[in-house]
Amino acid sequence: MNNFFKVFKKKLNVIGMIHLEALPGTPNYAGNFNHIVEKAKHEAHVYKKLNVDGVLIENMHDIPYLQGDNVGYEIIASMTRISADVQRIVSPMPCGIQILASANNQAMAVAKASNLQFVRIEGFVFSHIADEGWTNSCAGTLLRYRKQIDADNVLIFADIKKKHSSHAITADINLLETAKAAEFFQADGIIITGNSTGHPIEDNDLNDVQQSGLPILIGSGCTEYNVEKYYNKCQGVIVGSHFKKNNFWKEDLNEKAIKIFMEKVIYLNEKK
Repeated sequence: MNNFFKVFKKKLNVIGMIHLEALPGTPNYAGNFNHIVEKAKHEAHVYKKLNVDGVLIENMHDIPYLQGDNVGYEIIASMTRISADVQRIVSPMPCGIQILASANNQAMAVAKASNLQFVRIEGFVFSHIADEGWTNSCAGTLLRYRKQIDADNVLIFADIKKKHSSHAITADINLLETAKAAEFFQADGIIITGNSTGHPIEDNDLNDVQQSGLPILIGSGCTEYNVEKYYNKCQGVIVGSHFKKNNFWKEDLNEKAIKIFMEKVIYLNEKK
């Protein structure tokens, strides 16, 4: 049994994004860390109240991003503090983290320290060029680090051919081959996305990865209007932009949009 199904119990699981405001040390930091913490906690309460199936914490506003080991200690410390607070609020709902950009070992460390259930990982298999620069594949080092810190219970959801990136160097490797490589390298699930934040995936991409053997999560562009067509083809959707006012990731949460979306998914889960 894939570990995914030990954590996520529904036919279709909805993971809501918590996009942290710009953290200390980044260009857009507004100087009030306590406000960032309290906003994240507020969003956690909203998601729990509206019965989403999981939350994912991300430092989306830390633009422009640094990569990997260049991500500052202050970011790791801040996200550990916030993640622990959010996890206490949403528990027993699964909670995960992504640290941009491709700070994958750091995300695993935060997950371990904060008792989170999963991490979202960039560059798990096959290197690519992101808008931050070259991203090396990390499966070998990440799984060894996870073992080293006794975090085998933290699930790894791997982005494949991810958004905001060029994959020209692996153009001869199709999406299914990439997914099978992620499976071979022991990911717990794969994430497929559109070309950029909030953009829907290509239908052919979802069809292509059905044979991968891994749980599939849709990582962008899922709305109340298209979620039904994804229902029997994936095990989870990660929703950010559609849960915000004006369908824009920079805005505050839109509780009405979340409520409508969750009512639709609950109906689908009960009906099917």
